Amino acid sequence: MMTKSEADAEQTGSIPPVDRVGRIAEPATLSEADLAYARAVAADALGRGASDSSIPWENPHTGAGGNITPLAVSHSDGAFICRNFLASYLRGQSEAWLQGEACRTAQGKWEVKNLKPLNQG
Repeated sequence: MMTKSEADAEQTGSIPPVDRVGRIAEPATLSEADLAYARAVAADALGRGASDSSIPWENPHTGAGGNITPLAVSHSDGAFICRNFLASYLRGQSEAWLQGEACRTAQGKWEVKNLKPLNQG
């Protein structure tokens, strides 16, 4: 049994939030509007040549945000150079991890080709 101060304590860190019955809170519902902000920051970060350093992103309209972390390894997809990245997605008490791939277009700009929940299995 928890005391009132324990039950009302703000949770921080990477441990998933737990509701009052002791169940892990539902994962974040990924909003397309939020993902558009994450994609834009990912394309910008890869365009700057950032590697292995996280760049924050935030949708000021919903309060969702997280970090984009470009991965160092690049690969080719036909005629295009592509890179993978990881993204965290935080909204309210929920969090999710995403994996993405972006490729440099013929015009030299980076474009996110896919962004989906990270397969942690």
